[in-house]
Amino acid sequence: MYPRPFRYLAPGGISEALSTLADDEDSRILAGGMSLIPMMKMRLLRPGTLVDLRRIPGVDTITEDDTLSIGAMVRHHRVAADPRIRHHAAALAEAASWTGDAQVRNRGTLCGSLAHGDAAADQPAAVLALQGTITARSTSGARNIPAEEFFLDLFTTALQPAEILTEVAIPRSNPDEGSAYEKVGRRGTREGFAVVGVAAWVRLVDGIVDDVRVALTGVGFTPLLAKPVRDALVTTDASPTAVRNAASFATDGVHILADLHGSVAYKIHLAQVLTGRALQRAVARARPPDGVSPLAI
Repeated sequence: MYPRPFRYLAPGGISEALSTLADDEDSRILAGGMSLIPMMKMRLLRPGTLVDLRRIPGVDTITEDDTLSIGAMVRHHRVAADPRIRHHAAALAEAASWTGDAQVRNRGTLCGSLAHGDAAADQPAAVLALQGTITARSTSGARNIPAEEFFLDLFTTALQPAEILTEVAIPRSNPDEGSAYEKVGRRGTREGFAVVGVAAWVRLVDGIVDDVRVALTGVGFTPLLAKPVRDALVTTDASPTAVRNAASFATDGVHILADLHGSVAYKIHLAQVLTGRALQRAVARARPPDGVSPLAI
């Protein structure tokens, strides 16, 4: 099926793109198009205007200061390969490396994935676990939205119709911090949408767990934090026994959604197993031997 006719614009600046969105409520942003174009072909979306961001300078960059700032047109393969992200946000690099297939990773964008809000996407869970901040811009200015407040419902985010998600900022990891991402994909491999995915971030102080964030994807309408895992692991020594015990709480209080890819019982089992694996690797990265890269663990 073909999409309905639409107008195509490729503005040369962010102000022009924002003005188009503000003036035309029937317009949509085109970044990678990996979700938008298929939905248009199925007539699930029928925008009158597509605003392509590719010609806007400066939106395809990754910058580093106190945070890693990833622009709107940074594609998945760059997130997966960038050495700064691999070092300071390993969970996000891993989630990007297992997003879709090679074609999707070379066309799709991190910010596009966040804006789309798919309940089984990989990178939103990583951004949530890493306590990312999402910047949305409109003609009225910019606002910074904590990832924990961004995902509202299935395909529904805090992004307003006249806003563009221009970047996501991820805190740089400090010594004694580590993160990891684990998943089982719908293709029986780590590629494709997640049946269940788990992103974990851990901070150790003198070998004791000081803080933990675990985010799940594929189990509900949005990526979500498994807060009981934090309560169970903080103040422990992060031993294998402590990690296994904490992982057993991964789905406590979570309304698990069964689908064609897994029953409730299967997803609960996967969530617990993958939480344990992600936590173990995050802990190992929080105290690696000198000179060892986080992604080598």
